[in-house]
Amino acid sequence: MSDLSPEAVAPLLQGRLGIPYRFVEACPSTQRLIDADDTEGTTVATDHQTQGRGRLGRVWEDAAGRSLLFSVLLTPRPPMPLWPQLSLVAGEAVARALRETTGVEASLRHPNDVVVAGRKLVGVLPEASRGRVVLGIGVNVNQTAAELPADTVKPPTSLRVELGREVERAPLLAAILLALEQGYAEWSAPYLAR
Repeated sequence: MSDLSPEAVAPLLQGRLGIPYRFVEACPSTQRLIDADDTEGTTVATDHQTQGRGRLGRVWEDAAGRSLLFSVLLTPRPPMPLWPQLSLVAGEAVARALRETTGVEASLRHPNDVVVAGRKLVGVLPEASRGRVVLGIGVNVNQTAAELPADTVKPPTSLRVELGREVERAPLLAAILLALEQGYAEWSAPYLAR
């Protein structure tokens, strides 16, 4: 059983993002597993994506069972022209969660990467459609240096490379979802009273 199974993740969730939560062992992309009738907060995670995508049509490569690969459904209240800001909101939230849970010096590199000393640790890919945004997040967690792709535009890293130890994925996922929920709430707040 994966450490990202619903039995492992559900007890750790502290907010409404991640509910409902689904896990699949492998899929083309978690972005494609959010259904039209899913509700805000729905989260789908996997151990391996066969067609993971990044910004500008780039490919997101992963070593099975070593990354956090998930998508979250949001139904933003702010006007649609502001939705591209969600890339920054999510990147800042992920960086904060990583700093707080692991101590790694993660920061946002505009518009959608989280880096450590200039090396890419996280990619964020928001995809908007009518009334909703599916936010895809990929975190390099337990890859060794040899497991990271060598021919990328931006040099990659992982938490394991940076910290010298493996990191449990389920608590990290729960921490990221909570930080994302907090950042999303702050970003949405001016439009909720209307």
